[in-house]
Amino acid sequence: MRQQYRNLMGGMFAVLALASCNPVVPDVQTLNMSSGETYFGQVENGKSHGWGVLCKGDSVVYEGEWRNGVRKGWGQMTDSLGRKVEGRWDADMMLEGKRYDLEGIYTGELTNTGVAHGYGRYDYVSGEKYLGLWKNNVRQGFGFACTDAKGLQLGEWVDNKYKGERLTYNADHVYGIDISRFQHEIGNRKYDIDWSKLRIRHLGDISKKKIKGDVDYPVSFCYIKATEGTTITNAYYKNDYANARRHGIKCGAYHFFSTKSDGTAQANYFLKNCNIKSGDLPPVLDVEPSDAQIAEMGGDSIMFFHVRKWLQRVEAQAGVRPVLYVGQNFVNRHLVNAPDLKQKYQVWIARYGEYKPDVHLLFWQLCPDGRVQGITGDVDINIFNGYSGQYDMFLRTNLKP
Repeated sequence: MRQQYRNLMGGMFAVLALASCNPVVPDVQTLNMSSGETYFGQVENGKSHGWGVLCKGDSVVYEGEWRNGVRKGWGQMTDSLGRKVEGRWDADMMLEGKRYDLEGIYTGELTNTGVAHGYGRYDYVSGEKYLGLWKNNVRQGFGFACTDAKGLQLGEWVDNKYKGERLTYNADHVYGIDISRFQHEIGNRKYDIDWSKLRIRHLGDISKKKIKGDVDYPVSFCYIKATEGTTITNAYYKNDYANARRHGIKCGAYHFFSTKSDGTAQANYFLKNCNIKSGDLPPVLDVEPSDAQIAEMGGDSIMFFHVRKWLQRVEAQAGVRPVLYVGQNFVNRHLVNAPDLKQKYQVWIARYGEYKPDVHLLFWQLCPDGRVQGITGDVDINIFNGYSGQYDMFLRTNLKP
């Protein structure tokens, strides 16, 4: 059997070859371990001490430093998949190290068998980098990754998949609502809104949430539906708009996009039927057609052609760049086919999940079943992507001049 040796630790000891665990070296002692493994190396007081190699059959289990019968110091091994693992050990436990494979290099906490578990960094051959928590070789917990395709991803990972940032809701965030006729009409009954009493009291039950303290938040902003297509107006829009401004609530108008009519015609209808005054929030285009409606319209390219026409027309007339409201499924299935829109426009997204959406986020509609003092029935609750300082900056730079 072929053997290869190398001198280590100032020539005090020769380590056995990679191909064999049966060395014949004068200063090497052999110990049979209780685990059924065999140790070849330096020994002191009958225990492995110094530099040595632990073998099981013809396979090297560990090669490195020992102290008083346990692995302690630098060592290396090969895991069950043939990957090289090297690192620092203490009391027979690997504390941290590196693992090399065809996909890249992992650096961080590892188990004794070379499994990434704990905090670590992976430098992928593809150029992607990840720094964060691992569990049984998969990204699990908080971390961040950087890729050419997706940029920076910061937040929670579950089973190697990026989920986004998970918020803890408290009074430090900035919250708002969006309303339409459905906050005035429930069944056959009609209701007024008591604008003097508006307080957010409940964040809905449709998804899990981490909440610190009581839910009792002011309504800092309000979007009101103004129009839909080229024929529908919200009968409550003008009164709600006037009341919101009267009570010092930053407000704006949104238009519900129709797949049945031209984008410019819809923009003109919106501009004709809504108020956009100085200090108002930027207008919003609400785009949430079904897959069947998009197909009937002629597909993504035709739909986005009309979406662009609406956005461009409204920006030209209002003097402020609109915001694009979309749902998470729309982002995944359709918005990927309009990268210019993703890059140019701030997004208000409806995502009824635990994690913050991974888009150019301005507002996040986090539930449709919230409760607001002063409003009867369910209300959409939204959160601004940032805290009061960022919100103040947004107001200084994005409102209608």
